[in-house]
Amino acid sequence: MNADHFSQGSVLKHARRIVVKVGSSLVTNEGKGLDENAIGEWSQQLAVLQKQGRELIMVSSGAVAEGMKRLGWRERPKEIHELQAAAAVGQMGLVQMYESKLRTSGVGSAQVLLTHADLADRERYLNARSTLLTLLSLGVIPVINENDTVVNDEIKFGDNDTLGALVANLVDADVLVILTDQKGLYSADPRRDPGARFVHLARAGDPALEAMAGGAGSGIGKGGMITKILAAKRAAASGASTVIAWGREPQVLIRLCEGESIGTCLQAQTPKNQARKRWIADHLQLRGSVVVDDGAVLKLQREGKSLLPIGMVSVDGAFSRGDVIAVRNAAGAEIARGLANYSSSEARLICRKSSGDFERLLGYLGEHEMIHRDNLVLTGG
Repeated sequence: MNADHFSQGSVLKHARRIVVKVGSSLVTNEGKGLDENAIGEWSQQLAVLQKQGRELIMVSSGAVAEGMKRLGWRERPKEIHELQAAAAVGQMGLVQMYESKLRTSGVGSAQVLLTHADLADRERYLNARSTLLTLLSLGVIPVINENDTVVNDEIKFGDNDTLGALVANLVDADVLVILTDQKGLYSADPRRDPGARFVHLARAGDPALEAMAGGAGSGIGKGGMITKILAAKRAAASGASTVIAWGREPQVLIRLCEGESIGTCLQAQTPKNQARKRWIADHLQLRGSVVVDDGAVLKLQREGKSLLPIGMVSVDGAFSRGDVIAVRNAAGAEIARGLANYSSSEARLICRKSSGDFERLLGYLGEHEMIHRDNLVLTGG
C-alpha cells in the first residue's frame, strides 16, 4: 500500500468538482434528531468553497434516521415498507434543514432523489448527469439522497456510501469526501486492537484495505468502513480519489481544500479523463452509429470538439438517448464513440440541422450536441 509517490494534501487542494457525503450518525447526532449546528457548519464551508470557484454536491444520509425519531421508533425497522415510511417522513425535515442552512450561507440548493435504477438505466443516467451539471453551472448546490420511499432492494446503497461514489462517477468529480463518525481507516479495529495503525495514504482498490475495513457500522445507519472502502474503489474507476475524515473536525472541508492532511486518503490510480474515456471505449455495447462529414471529422480528431448534428450525414441502427454509438467517417471507418444525447429517430430528424431548428423539429429544445466531448472518445479511423 505504498503511496509515497503522491501527496494527500494535493488531492483536494487542486480539486474543482467535489462530492461530499455525510453519514446518518453525523447528520442526526447519533439518532437524536437532525444536528442543526453540524448541517449549518457544513453548509457554511460549502458556501466558502463555492466562492473559490469549486463545484460542490452534497450526498446526505439521515432521512430514515430522522423519520425514526419523528415516528418515535428507537430501533431501525427491518421491514422495507417501514423503512420507506420512515424515509418519507424524515426526508421532509432533512431537505428543509439543508435548504435553510445553505440559503443562510447565501447559496442556492436543490433536492435530487436517486435510486440505483436511475444510474443503471442509460437514458436516466444521462438525464441525471445533465440535470446535476446544469445545477452546478447555475451556482446551485444539489443535495442528493437515495429515494428510499420507492426503492425495493433491502440491501440498497449502504448508508449512501455507494451512492456517493456513483454520483462521483456520474459527474466526473475530482474527489469524493466521505465524512463519518470515525477519524479514518485503521489497520485493525482500534477498539479491540491497541496496536492498530492509522492509514493516512493508500491506493483505492488495494485488496488489503477491504481486509482492514471489515465490521459493521453504527446502529443508526447501514454503512461501516467496508462500504467506504468499496465506495472509494468504485469512485476510482472514473478517476476520483476519496478522502475519509471525521465530520466533526473543525472546518474540515476548508482545511482539506487548503491542502491539510486530514483522515485517510485513497488515491485513484487512473487520471479522471483517461478513466472515463476508457470506460466508454471498452465497456459499453454499441447500439448504432452516425456517419459524419469531413468537417466534423476534423473538429473531432484535431480540435477535440463535440459532435454537432449539423455535421452528421446519416444515422444507422436503433438506439436510445444514453446509448453508446459509433461515429464513422464517409468511408465507414469508426473514428470515435460516445453517449448519444438523442435517440436514433430524433437524430434522423436533426441530421444536417443547426440547433436553432431542434425545437421546431423535435417539439422541445435539448442539448446542442449529438455527443458532448466529455462523453466522446476517439478510437481511430
